[in-house]
Amino acid sequence: MPRFLSLVRIEENTIDMESADPGFEARMGALFEEINKAGAMLDTAGLKPTAEATRITWSDGSLSYTDGPFTETKEVVGGYAMLQCKDMAEAVEWGKRFLAVHPPHWKVGLEVREVEEMPGA
Repeated sequence: MPRFLSLVRIEENTIDMESADPGFEARMGALFEEINKAGAMLDTAGLKPTAEATRITWSDGSLSYTDGPFTETKEVVGGYAMLQCKDMAEAVEWGKRFLAVHPPHWKVGLEVREVEEMPGA
């Protein structure tokens, strides 16, 4: 069964857990429980702020490093989920349900991509 990586995209420093409605954590917990019971969730986590990150770039045969925060970047990856689903439609459906539990005043996006399996891996 194929795996799908869902990248949670946010505008950093615009989402504050204190601004979430009282039922947010319960809704998210219930959804995660459902995804786990369906056997679709392989792994998930939020990511620390870009202020604690480093970008490494390979260009013209050499490496360069940029320490965060990355002020030139409006949208960043704030978390991820690795899902195992029968097809892209199922992965997108879980993604839609994940986004729908968030408070309506938050701006959260999701990029869902199938993992390309490497031969022999």
